[in-house]
Amino acid sequence: MTNFFIPAFLLLALALLLLLRPFLFPGKVAATSRRQMNAAIYREELDKLEAERTAGLITSADYEISHAEMRQRLFQDTNEEDDHATLGSTKKTAIALLLFVVILSSGLYFALGDVTRVAQTNTENPMTQEGVEKMVNEFALKMEKDPSNLKGWAMLARSYRILGRNEEAAKAYARAGNFVDSDPQLLADYADALASNANGNFSGKPLSLINQALKLDPNNLMALWLSGTAAFSAGNYRSAVQAWEKLAAQLPPNSEDLKAIEGSIAEARSKGGLSVKAPAAPSGKGISGQIELSNDLKSKVNAGDTVLVIARQVGERMPVAVLKTSVAQFPMRFVLNDALAMNPGAPLSKLKEVSVEVRISKTGMAKPEPGDLISAVQTIQVGTENARLLVDQVRQ
Repeated sequence: MTNFFIPAFLLLALALLLLLRPFLFPGKVAATSRRQMNAAIYREELDKLEAERTAGLITSADYEISHAEMRQRLFQDTNEEDDHATLGSTKKTAIALLLFVVILSSGLYFALGDVTRVAQTNTENPMTQEGVEKMVNEFALKMEKDPSNLKGWAMLARSYRILGRNEEAAKAYARAGNFVDSDPQLLADYADALASNANGNFSGKPLSLINQALKLDPNNLMALWLSGTAAFSAGNYRSAVQAWEKLAAQLPPNSEDLKAIEGSIAEARSKGGLSVKAPAAPSGKGISGQIELSNDLKSKVNAGDTVLVIARQVGERMPVAVLKTSVAQFPMRFVLNDALAMNPGAPLSKLKEVSVEVRISKTGMAKPEPGDLISAVQTIQVGTENARLLVDQVRQ
């Protein structure tokens, strides 16, 4: 409360100071009286009248009549008792204004703006499940009146998903139309809602939506999880392992999510009779080796930094495969294979050679940034098992 009252009091004092400044600090120069102002005005009018006669705009008779009228009005207006108080005012006026502003602002505050009462009300009435449900239902009614708002339908669908109302979520996603088609996350959420409504059956539209999401973003976590789940449910354990391994490569080390996905991978391998070190692609061709760090840069690496090993087709900018992991003890081992392919239709194993580089990022972002630690780009034959990559440069 103190943190509120002190600034409020200071603002009130400043407002009163500005408002009452003419009364509290009257000017040192005496104010012009009403008599002086009237005399100045008529003097100016007489000068204009004289100028008109000189210029021949009015006759001498008209001049005499107008001049006589002005003298008479001037006498009447300046015959009153002078006041000298056009800007001045008594202290009673200032005190009255001060009391009026203070009383009015205090009354309004205690009637409408009691922060203590507002805070107590918010504490006594926290947002409940019923409140959230009501808000979503009101939003749904609003959308019925604006059916062409595709973005709004997508937002409503996600709200239904959060509340676990999958049937309504699927209908809202359908009404979102082509707004969903360009967003891989929305496509994956839509597929998940449809599969949940079908008791975990991904055949048909759910699988089509998953594939569409992966086409837009091959590394989308939700789409990779659903793709592996769909393959596992269909008995295609090798495909499930490939999707889940690609997902696992993007998860933080030692996280609960990583442990869960590793358990699913182990189960898929066991049911599919796959070796623990089974290659991700039928040919098994990839690139492996170790990453070394120059002594000059060891002080610039922290435990939370991210290591990116990026393979590109020679002469191309789009990565073919990307390994993303956290910093470990150097030198550290790395493996690039088809499980890390950016596009399942263009696996690493089908290429003869690729250009490979390492980047150690402070932010973990895919876009290179100044300050990242990088290696020289090397052209390496696919199938190489003893590649050596040295991080010895700082990106400018």
